[in-house]
Amino acid sequence: MTKKKIGFLAGMVMLVLAGCKTGGYERIALPGEEPALAGTREPAGTGDDRENRRNLEDGDGTEETGIPQTGDEVEIHIGEPERDPGSGDGAEPEDGRSGGEAGVGLETGSGESGKDGEITLLFGGDVYLSDHVLRAWETAGGIQGVLDGGYREEIAGADFFLVNQEFPFSSRGVQAPDKQFTFRLPPERVELFSQMGIRGVTLANNHALDFGQDALLDSCTVLDGAGILHTGAGENLEAASGEIGLEISGRRIGIIGATRVIPVSTWAAGKNHPGMLATYDPAVLLERIRQLKETCDYVIVYVHWGVERDEMPQEYQQALARQYVDAGADLVIGAHPHVLQGIQYYEGKPVVYSLGNFVFGSSIPRTMLLKVTIPAGAQDGELKLQVIPGTSSAGYTRMHQDPAVLEEFYQYLEGISFGVSYGEDGTVVQP
Repeated sequence: MTKKKIGFLAGMVMLVLAGCKTGGYERIALPGEEPALAGTREPAGTGDDRENRRNLEDGDGTEETGIPQTGDEVEIHIGEPERDPGSGDGAEPEDGRSGGEAGVGLETGSGESGKDGEITLLFGGDVYLSDHVLRAWETAGGIQGVLDGGYREEIAGADFFLVNQEFPFSSRGVQAPDKQFTFRLPPERVELFSQMGIRGVTLANNHALDFGQDALLDSCTVLDGAGILHTGAGENLEAASGEIGLEISGRRIGIIGATRVIPVSTWAAGKNHPGMLATYDPAVLLERIRQLKETCDYVIVYVHWGVERDEMPQEYQQALARQYVDAGADLVIGAHPHVLQGIQYYEGKPVVYSLGNFVFGSSIPRTMLLKVTIPAGAQDGELKLQVIPGTSSAGYTRMHQDPAVLEEFYQYLEGISFGVSYGEDGTVVQP
């Protein structure tokens, strides 16, 4: 068994060595301080100005390709627009998990995290520690230069906080050829994730392999060392399709990451090679959802999909979301467009098409966190959703407080959602 330190405020946690499927737990005591980090601070990025100076003001510039995720061997025609089965739409030009065992997770005790067994999960969108973000952090001398007190308080009050990590932590690797934007951060920068309160990430996206398989696997190792759980990528398909398994207040939650945006077929994990869980052909992901549903009270899918800067989901996103829910998903969350997309309910289950950028430093200011509450004694996958609006610029993300601004934000969300309305506190009201 491998012990992993989990950076929680509660007094004790448990490691789940096979996610929601295991019956074996190992109890460990938490240290009283943040994990020690080796190395000293470097200039922004990896020290190479050419690598990280760009931001995503004009999109990633890579092209989506159709990847059937059914095994090691795939055939692909680069540059041919894909037609998603059942959607009728051609693809638009657009823009892992540990190398070890799959399904590693944790259990928190009841502690102070929620009254009477209530569980609070928090989800953010794309996170990239761009030069803007690093400068804001260094200038302020801490994470208060990156996140305001309102968001930090929300994160501290949640049982678990997960985002999309849009880059690898590594100092190795070869830059992906013919890719307009490639991102990489040195391993010591994981300190910012710890300071932000990030406890889990999905690595299934179009940047995790920007510097190849070595950098991807380095990233998994760095996250493991910081006690940050991850899903969506790994040393092979089994690892990439492993879930983050949580047990909180006696209820089991499985979170699995996948992507429908990768530039070339070799980025998809196979039986014998590293990569990420791709969902162009959703067969593998659908089977994993079914498996998780047998042993988990809640199954959450976090998927990388859509078209950059498009506020409305593509037909294929809606088609895939329905398949995920039919397979057993209780909540579907999306990222990749860098802008917010609306919320839709299908068979009583919420689909949040895009959370946009959370911490990125790009020119897209509108952002939000998704707060998911599982009520005490909830039955049949019951969830309560709340959006927490904010704005981001120059590497600094802050929560909206002004009532007039909040009202305008909720009206905007209603305009891009599907019959969904929002209460004065951001509560999502399904039709």
